Amino acid sequence: MAAENGYLGVTPPISTQESTPKEKEVTATLMEELRRQNTFESEEEAKTREIVLGRVAAVVKKFVKKVSMARGLSEVAANAAGGKIFTFGSYRLGVHAPGSDIDTLCVVPKHVSREDFFDVFEPMLKEVEGVTEVSGVPEAFVPIIKVEISGIPLDFLMARLALSSVPDNLSLKDDNLLRSLDERCVRSLNGSRVIDEILRLVPNVQVFRDALRCIKLWAQRRAIYSNVNGFLGGVAWALLVARICQLYPNAIAGAIVSRFFVIMQKWSWPQPVLLKQIEEGPLQVRVWNPKLYPADRSHRMPIITPAYPAMCSTHNVTASTQMIITEEFRRGAAIVDRIIVGTAEWSELFAKHEFFHKYRYYLQVIASTGNQDLQNKWAGTVESRVRQLVMKLEYVESLTLAHPFIKGFDQISYCLSEEEVRAVAQGEISDAVACRKKEDIEGKEGAGPVYSTTFYIGLAIEPKPAGSAGPRRLDISWPTMEFTKQVKMWEKFDEASMGIVVRHIRSSALPDNVFDPGERPAKLVQKRVKGPGKSSNTSPDMPNKRQRSSQSMTDLPLKVSDNGSTGTTTNLPPISDSYPIKDLKSPQLPFGENLAVATGAVGAL
Repeated sequence: MAAENGYLGVTPPISTQESTPKEKEVTATLMEELRRQNTFESEEEAKTREIVLGRVAAVVKKFVKKVSMARGLSEVAANAAGGKIFTFGSYRLGVHAPGSDIDTLCVVPKHVSREDFFDVFEPMLKEVEGVTEVSGVPEAFVPIIKVEISGIPLDFLMARLALSSVPDNLSLKDDNLLRSLDERCVRSLNGSRVIDEILRLVPNVQVFRDALRCIKLWAQRRAIYSNVNGFLGGVAWALLVARICQLYPNAIAGAIVSRFFVIMQKWSWPQPVLLKQIEEGPLQVRVWNPKLYPADRSHRMPIITPAYPAMCSTHNVTASTQMIITEEFRRGAAIVDRIIVGTAEWSELFAKHEFFHKYRYYLQVIASTGNQDLQNKWAGTVESRVRQLVMKLEYVESLTLAHPFIKGFDQISYCLSEEEVRAVAQGEISDAVACRKKEDIEGKEGAGPVYSTTFYIGLAIEPKPAGSAGPRRLDISWPTMEFTKQVKMWEKFDEASMGIVVRHIRSSALPDNVFDPGERPAKLVQKRVKGPGKSSNTSPDMPNKRQRSSQSMTDLPLKVSDNGSTGTTTNLPPISDSYPIKDLKSPQLPFGENLAVATGAVGAL
């Protein structure tokens, strides 16, 4: 679909040329590699997904009818009230992998409430054929019900429209549907509306999907696929690929991927990436506008959603994560350049990240509780705030970069004593605890499990100045104490049952569970610390199986450095592990293609 001016996007294309025979050959090898990497689901799984969605669509209609009857509507009116599901996320984009979930939006009429969604719809889901798991999270930022049916995981959101009925032919494109809706409903609806707009704004949907499947796999393997941790999430990656497709409307996937890396490594941030001009709409809601809002001006890599109201999908990006993403663009551009000329394979592009081999020092952020359900909520809360710690660390003198890893590592430790609970909460897991199984503690007084999730931040430190003598000190007490203070401000924080510890460790002390089997270098064999007294905590809080006395661990003074500050102060040997900006060849666009076309004026915002 082309716009009135003859092209899609906010600028003309860079090139409308068809792909060359070489690019077609490279695309064929790319698709072969993506199949080898198991990024496509089987026909059987695809059919199962369709069957499951059919069952769910029927349940949504029954749900709306049931609530309508309870509200006093006649059976005819209750049947006419309708109810419809819309998919979004990777499934709607057509780039989902085997086993991935289906993001599903339930759209209901105005007389169906959010309470009904959890009180009526959730129990109805438990009766669906093939269901094995149903878990509602009504207090989430976007309230959600997680379900697994016939092996297919689904995440259900709900949006209530200001309509008396939701017909089968309803389209969500009309901005007026957002009128009179609460903020949660607008957020839920926009997940589906944004995906629909992306698919409408690309010149060739299949080329877009093939290229996005490649970029998505690359970003996941390189550990830069995570919105919550300050990298880019699925929508942002889709928007970037869609923009390259607009700039090369007649190119095929291999050519799109090649141009993607060259253009993205040279992009003039903070110039925004837009698929269309930002539009005003019928609501009194905030639309992304850096001229009007100071917060929008602070966005480092603005990638703007095309559906009204336009929002920045990358507001979490920090100085450190931008540096990491940019370096990965450079690496990708160099590799794909070699793939094009036949001196590299696509598998090299998808090589696993080196996060746990890259730095000499890491921070561990350990969230712990004694209950699995509580741990899910507590660990999620801590993870959502790790980005704030990264931003504070960026102000520490001599730290050049704070690199967050994109996921936490879960562990269950079975403890026999209070002392073991405290040690585990501080990240000190003895061999005895590590080997212990659930049955080993059953029936023993005072014994119980500790559920912990550990997040990692790699620390890149300035090289020691030439001629300087003696050890250096790295004082990270202020960022870590401010972070723990902020995390504890969570309204549901309970000091008696939730632990939060931040501590630094050397790379040689990284636990085995962060490495794949056989991945750990021999020289980094872990040296276990024998007791909790060796821990370098900046916040020695820990979960307790019972209420602690007023002499809790949180009342104890933190480690004091020589200059009188509190917290973690690390003696640093001579090092040079600042983030490695490698001397890579910088590939260019082919002759006659001008990047300035894409990075020119985008019109008034």
